[in-house]
Amino acid sequence: MGVPFIDIKRFEDGFLQEFEAKVADLAKGARFIGGEEVSGLEKSLSEYNGVSHTVSCANGTDAIQLALRACGIGRGSKVLVPNSTFWATYEAIINVGADPYIVDTNLTDLQMDFGFFEKAVEEVRPDAAILVHLYGWGSANLSKFRDLCKSKNIPLIEDGAQCFGVEYRKEPIYKDALISTTSFYPAKVLGAAGDGGAVFTNDPDLADRVRKLANHGRTSHYNHGLVGWNSRLDTIQAAFLNLSLKFFPERLKSRRYWAGQYREKLGNLGINVIQPPNDFTENGYCNVNLFSVEERPSIEEKCKNAGIGFGIIYPGAMEDQEGAKPFTKSVFGEKNARDISKRVLSLPLFPYMTEEEFNEVLKVFQT
Repeated sequence: MGVPFIDIKRFEDGFLQEFEAKVADLAKGARFIGGEEVSGLEKSLSEYNGVSHTVSCANGTDAIQLALRACGIGRGSKVLVPNSTFWATYEAIINVGADPYIVDTNLTDLQMDFGFFEKAVEEVRPDAAILVHLYGWGSANLSKFRDLCKSKNIPLIEDGAQCFGVEYRKEPIYKDALISTTSFYPAKVLGAAGDGGAVFTNDPDLADRVRKLANHGRTSHYNHGLVGWNSRLDTIQAAFLNLSLKFFPERLKSRRYWAGQYREKLGNLGINVIQPPNDFTENGYCNVNLFSVEERPSIEEKCKNAGIGFGIIYPGAMEDQEGAKPFTKSVFGEKNARDISKRVLSLPLFPYMTEEEFNEVLKVFQT
């Protein structure tokens, strides 16, 4: 029967009708930019994530650029970035005029390696660093990354596009970050009906700077204290997200249930499942943004033949991207990102997956 890698059309009963009514109401009043939907969403996101300030923006890539700019990063600045990440993390550094220094991946938690990071900090003396939380959890050394950067006065921007709803040591992962970002791309755990993003921080000055940068650097309607750009989240996207937040606990519960089923059934079959660090399971809460196994060479072709969708989310290292070659200043590590990209494959996982779909995926591992 085939199973999609992701299905973003599994809406709750009444969801579409409520959203359509909201869109009609917004259109009738020509309320398309700003307003209560946006301010309400920002308040709800702050409360959910345990932060003082949320600034919504047009997309997750802009969120990273806004965070970098708010931290004073610009032309000639030196920024550390992971070798395993989506291209947007890397290009955000280039787009603000800074220079990227790549740090390789840890083979255990698949996040940026802390040992290589320490070496890069000592040799590069960076002006900032970006830590990316991949797969729906974060680094086993998250507190070490934060403590080291704080001790060295290095702004640490945490790219949390994949970790909305994640808890670290029983607190929201964004809560204790200096500044962090997320994406509301429709395929994310909390997705919009189009592009969207947000920046989270507890620092009022950083929040104020991000908000100004995202709205043409405005200090008032026709006065501009900064050179920013237009990165406002539109009202219809905010309305969709406000409605989605109401159902988010149930969606997350469904994802976690099927992830648990995968772990149990695949574990019994001797499949090498990628596991989150303890601080995101026993002492926290992962959102299972991706459910991944280290079985790509043996099952990729089987998935294709059975019509089972799958994801090769990081098909290569940042250092090997053609667009990165003119800009990368140096690479710290042992080519772990290349190794990981050859063996990791992500399986179908989405809210309200059915038992029939789950069993179809299992058959790939049973033949």
